[in-house]
Amino acid sequence: MKVFWIRSGHWVRTIALIFALFFEIWMPLGVIGIGVSQNTNVSSSNPGVLNVGVLFTLDSVIGRSAQPAILAAVDDVNADNSVLPGTKLKLILHDTNCSGFLGTVEAMQMMEDEVVAAIGPQSSGIAHVISHVINELHIPLLSFGATDPTLSALQYPYFVRTTQSDHFQMNAIADMVDYFGWREVIAIFVDDDNGRSGISALSDALAKKRARISYKAAFSPGSPNSVISELLVSINLMESRVYIVHVNPDTGLSVFSLAKKLQMMSSGYVWIATDWLPSFLDSFETNSPDIMNHLQGVVALRHHTPDSDLKKNFVSKWKGLKYKKSSSFNSYALYAYDSVWLAARALDTFLKEGGHISFSTDPKLRENNGSILHLKSLRVFNGGEQLLQTIKRTNFTGVSGRIQFGDDRNLIHPAYDILNIGGTGTRRIGYWSNHSGLSTIAPENLYTKPLNASPNNHLYSVIWPGEVTSVPRGWVFPHNGKSLQIVVPNRVSYKAFVSKDKNPPGVKGYCIDVFEAALNLLPYPVPRTYILYGDGKDTPEYSNLVYEVSQNKYDAAVGDITIVTNRTKIVDFTQPFMESGLVVVTVVNEEKSSPWAFLRPFTVQMWAVTAIFFIFVGAVVWILEHRTNEEFRGPPRQQLITIFWFSFSTMFFSHKENTVSTLGRLVLIIWLFVVLIINSSYTASLTSILTVQQLTSKIEGIDSLISGTDAIGVQEGSFALNYLINELSIAASRIVKLKNQEEYADALRRGPGNGGVAAIVDELPYVELFLAGTNCIFRTVGQEFTKSGWGFAFQRDSPLAVDLSTAILQLSENGDLQKIHDKWLSRTECSMSLNQVDVNQLSLSSFWGLFLICGIACFIALSIFFFRVLFQYRRFTPETQPEVEDIEPVRTRRLSRTTSFMHFVDKKEAEIKGKLKRKASENKQASQSSEAHLDSPP
Repeated sequence: MKVFWIRSGHWVRTIALIFALFFEIWMPLGVIGIGVSQNTNVSSSNPGVLNVGVLFTLDSVIGRSAQPAILAAVDDVNADNSVLPGTKLKLILHDTNCSGFLGTVEAMQMMEDEVVAAIGPQSSGIAHVISHVINELHIPLLSFGATDPTLSALQYPYFVRTTQSDHFQMNAIADMVDYFGWREVIAIFVDDDNGRSGISALSDALAKKRARISYKAAFSPGSPNSVISELLVSINLMESRVYIVHVNPDTGLSVFSLAKKLQMMSSGYVWIATDWLPSFLDSFETNSPDIMNHLQGVVALRHHTPDSDLKKNFVSKWKGLKYKKSSSFNSYALYAYDSVWLAARALDTFLKEGGHISFSTDPKLRENNGSILHLKSLRVFNGGEQLLQTIKRTNFTGVSGRIQFGDDRNLIHPAYDILNIGGTGTRRIGYWSNHSGLSTIAPENLYTKPLNASPNNHLYSVIWPGEVTSVPRGWVFPHNGKSLQIVVPNRVSYKAFVSKDKNPPGVKGYCIDVFEAALNLLPYPVPRTYILYGDGKDTPEYSNLVYEVSQNKYDAAVGDITIVTNRTKIVDFTQPFMESGLVVVTVVNEEKSSPWAFLRPFTVQMWAVTAIFFIFVGAVVWILEHRTNEEFRGPPRQQLITIFWFSFSTMFFSHKENTVSTLGRLVLIIWLFVVLIINSSYTASLTSILTVQQLTSKIEGIDSLISGTDAIGVQEGSFALNYLINELSIAASRIVKLKNQEEYADALRRGPGNGGVAAIVDELPYVELFLAGTNCIFRTVGQEFTKSGWGFAFQRDSPLAVDLSTAILQLSENGDLQKIHDKWLSRTECSMSLNQVDVNQLSLSSFWGLFLICGIACFIALSIFFFRVLFQYRRFTPETQPEVEDIEPVRTRRLSRTTSFMHFVDKKEAEIKGKLKRKASENKQASQSSEAHLDSPP
């Protein structure tokens, strides 16, 4: 194997190349008058040697593992006759020496050697710069170490990432943050291209989980420990205790060693490291106990590579590699090994498909006379576009897993191992993949299963810093000696809810007791100071109070603060601790009893249907009883009177007529049951109407106020004022502000004609307290027309709001919230409804089922009755008519038959049965006489 080692050389040429690079990026070279050369160098279609450039820092955590892997891969490719037969790969290695400047220079020098592909670099910063060069020269760049997510942009078509993008790693971290219930994190990162882009991806991923980065702690590459120490001290004074460390493998340990000295690796802290930390630890067979002592409890992510036979074979022969300088390897060694094979397979396919290795001079690269830049040496690979497309569609299984690119030019199936560092090693607590999310099952075992069958959002237990197994809360109060500044409205009325107090803590009331009880349930102390808001003469505007919390003047607001839409846009509220809503209070008058009150129990529709059914049932019973019961027979006038008398007398169960037919008794039993229910309901409703005091008011609810012109009272400082004006379009001139309960009562008594108000619109808790204090001489009308609640307001994204919401729910469940309510607000309840007459009126909707059953019974009874009568009529009517009748008109015959049927129905059933018996006897005698005549001899 031929390997060319190229180090930094002639500095004049180097500086010239740098200037050429920047001119290439920022200015069209044709503008500065550089000459054009059309020389073309074309090699044979089956070259014996192909140059492949390699660019990375040799003496680094990644480089020490990647170098032997790359050299071993070239040996394996050249020894495999199935790939590139007759052609050998020649590596041209360039050392970037951990310098962006030198890395750029080395990349330019590498392009002079007419390489057909380049592997590396490991630095995302260098990758950004040379991506402009490879785009111009059409040379595919296979990077096994540049994880910057922005390198996947369409701006860099020739950049091919052969490792996992940090976009997926940051999504894995966001899923972990969401899994453990944290909402804020602090990002610690190196302020370079890779660090900035990675943290930007983390911010986007956290936003999808409704979390955020509260502070970005950046330090420049190569910063001394004093700078990093100052940075750690500053973030230790902040609330968040979840730290995401995204730095370089070669300098990242300084962060943890300094954090250990500052006692930031103790209980309550959370440290999550990206893949740089496992890469460092995996690079050594055993790690120093001092190093591991600094990392206890850290959670880290490592690229997941399946345990395949190829990987096991590679690991087994790793110790025998002659190029190896370290005793172990990390995941980047696997990706570097596969990058060489990817280039080899793609070149093999490229040549087999007729591709040619040829280079030509870029017409854009021209030199002035006497120029020392030697831009002619930078040639364009003519087959670069074809080779790039071949690389993108190459699909094989390598030591790192499946090598196949998706539509986003990233490797498919990105996955990470989630590690927990403890003792002298690491413990895997789960996996993450973009297919199944968090899981305790290896991702390759889940790709063939549906998502709903995978155990998502589950990890094994973690041992956190300080050897704590319970999940840290993730935040604390800042260590700057400042207590929580809580603003409280200084009310002049309804002081049972919140008011000033001479004794500590300076405030008291129902809301204060609820807040204090919720704080006592928290597993940590909350230092706090209550600050009164308002001068005590007028109730302050609550909207202004909430606004000042949103402007960070106060940390929270505690009191009878209603949760409304405009306020939720600027602050975070806790779970409501009291239900609320706007109602209308007005003066009511006692209604005098009416002489027609006995008609009120039923609606008009109910009265009409009941009367119709009385007559209908009476008629049905008469029809069923008429042929068999003497009491239902007689002259037509008497029968009509019998129908009405019988039907209405059933209302009092005083009917004197007896029913003898089975069908008649069935109908009567069902009807009497219906009458019993109607009578009972009527009696109960009438009793309620005559005994309950009836109250009336000309104001029936909020709709009456909107349509009217009378003055409306609202509480001073309440959101009801803006609601009536902005939402209900009530003129501001009609609104009267009232301070306390005394003004409420006085304004209602005087009324709109004497400078008072027609009604008051206020929240339900205040109204209940007001009505109880006035011995219930006022009433609410209509329904509660808004639904809201009272909550405690905090600054946006305050974690205390979430914890207090949980505590309020606990107070509600264990009954303490009701006890506090009874302590401050237990009063005599007043009846709130004025529409009792309407409520007590019984409508048809409550009884239509009874009427339906009765109607069906009547219909069935009538049907059976008429079928039986029709059967008797057919037996009774002679089968033949005299021939004289045949000459009668058809209409006359039909009328005669109808008259005959009605006459038949009107006859007594006993008489009909007697005639039928005589007819049957005569027919029998006639039949016997005919038989005797036939039997006699002639």
